[in-house]
Amino acid sequence: MSGYLGDVRSLIPPLVLPGVYSPQEDTELLAGALSEEPLPPGADVLDVGTGTGALALQAARRGSRVTAVDVSWRAVCTVRANAWLTGLPVRVRRGNLFTPVQDQSFDLILTNPPYVPAPTGIRPPRGARAWDAGHDGRLVLDRVCREAPALLRPGGVLLIVHSELSDSGRTVGHLREAGLKAAVTRRHRIDFGPVLRTRKEWLRQRGLLSAADEKEELVVVRAELPL
Repeated sequence: MSGYLGDVRSLIPPLVLPGVYSPQEDTELLAGALSEEPLPPGADVLDVGTGTGALALQAARRGSRVTAVDVSWRAVCTVRANAWLTGLPVRVRRGNLFTPVQDQSFDLILTNPPYVPAPTGIRPPRGARAWDAGHDGRLVLDRVCREAPALLRPGGVLLIVHSELSDSGRTVGHLREAGLKAAVTRRHRIDFGPVLRTRKEWLRQRGLLSAADEKEELVVVRAELPL
């Protein structure tokens, strides 16, 4: 069992430093997908953009060998502290996406990357690096699609969570082009959070939202490297 209870509150680790992305509905959706993956004890798991380490800790509870990566020093310190406080073994590395683990391979890669479309010329909110991802929301997602497949072992799985605003069809298409079997496996509609509420009109002008739409759809894309 994964230890995930189906409630985002159960994912919040002991320590969340200011400026570090706290588990929210997207984390919850990805945790549900993680709980369904049949990981044997000792599987090598990578959590990229780990934030507080919530997903890394969930994987470690299942007996996996977990590596957690984040570009933020605050996040790195948070994960190290949470691993110590929970008594769970998590190897933590600071770096830009897959740079710290280029020489390794994994049975499972998890990522909740920045994916919110962001207009240029506005002052970003504090902590926006955790969610803003360029004009189409694909700034980091496209890198994940390009770089993650090379780090998967045969039979390995990549799980990505992001908003439908940043086009799950493109994510699936890129991963299939890389030779993976990919599909959207989970969907969940949520009310707009504070960031999207301030961008509704801009998103509607771009055709990403209808005039009546007041919810965002989150998706999990699962991609598997064939044996």
